[in-house]
Amino acid sequence: MKRFAQNILASNKTANYDFTVIVPVYNEEDNMESLEQRLSDFISVSKKQTCILFVNDGSKDNSLSRIQEICGRHEDFLYISFAKNAGLSAAIKAGFDVTQSEYVGYIDADLQTTPEDFNLLLEYVAQNKLVMGIRANRKDSGFKRMQSKIANGFRRMMTNDGATDTGCPLKILHTDYAKRIPFFTGMHRFLPALILLQDGGSYKEIPVRHFPRVAGKSKFNLWNRLISPFKDCFAYRWMKHRYINYSIKENNI
Repeated sequence: MKRFAQNILASNKTANYDFTVIVPVYNEEDNMESLEQRLSDFISVSKKQTCILFVNDGSKDNSLSRIQEICGRHEDFLYISFAKNAGLSAAIKAGFDVTQSEYVGYIDADLQTTPEDFNLLLEYVAQNKLVMGIRANRKDSGFKRMQSKIANGFRRMMTNDGATDTGCPLKILHTDYAKRIPFFTGMHRFLPALILLQDGGSYKEIPVRHFPRVAGKSKFNLWNRLISPFKDCFAYRWMKHRYINYSIKENNI
């Protein structure tokens, strides 16, 4: 496994770009055509030289074959594929681990946010280690919005991160900071708090557009939208007091 990871890094095309957009994919075959068009359109207008990195999270439909076809048509589209489903946090973390561009971001495959709005975030990324969207005029049901409001409020109380909407799937990070984020299930809900743990960590929130899902099925339910975040808050509190910061001053490696 270690040798396999080293081989990925040795020939990693993301090093040729300034910005890598991670797109976790799990059973999203019905969205792949729209994803290809919207992401391709964004690359042509991005404020940074950008590539797309699909992370196939063990999809059981035809998502992987669609991803392979898309990557065959576009040199700026890349992918890695899990042997089996590992979850959203694992997909994001794997993308962080293999990315070698200066900046790394991610967007959900459901296209409820638009890649065009990455340009709004890119304006502030030089001054902040994390820039994240806030879903303006959310197009989800009232029940979903209520669950998110409760979960966000409890998270802020437990972490004191001050973040408004950590569930917004539109974020950009400095890649070196992203790689130092400790891995655990639910990690993606705590990116502001985890960035603030690092020396020099800072974040900024920017309102972005939000759209209703038009294809595929949501992977979220009452358990993973409300109950799991409560449990993960306690995991974060345990980890926070054990987080290690260090800085190498010199070496002769």
